[in-house]
Amino acid sequence: QVQLVESGGGLVQAGGSLRLSCVASRNIGIIRAMGWYRQAPGKQRELVATITSGGTTNYADSVKGRFTVSRDNAKNTVYLQMNSLKPEDTSVYYCYTQIVTITTTLFDYWGQGTQVTVSS
Repeated sequence: QVQLVESGGGLVQAGGSLRLSCVASRNIGIIRAMGWYRQAPGKQRELVATITSGGTTNYADSVKGRFTVSRDNAKNTVYLQMNSLKPEDTSVYYCYTQIVTITTTLFDYWGQGTQVTVSS
């Protein structure tokens, strides 16, 4: 089993910054992708940003130019630098990773979530 441990959430004023971190406790294969999703009350979980093992990134339109996803492959860690935060960014942020094993089986793992609250 792989556990994802998130940190870095909190309360910040609009226009401020936060940095989220997520580390995978162990690696049972090759980590193909890591990233972040978020879910606000009453809304569906949505993609924020992902990054592949090769460094290819994908961002939601709403965060492009403000958020930056990065990863440290040696540490099985993914980061999300969030700048120019807006009240609409308020949500629970979930870390995500996809691992492929030696038998080519894919596994998806999720963190427990970390709250980000942006005050106006």
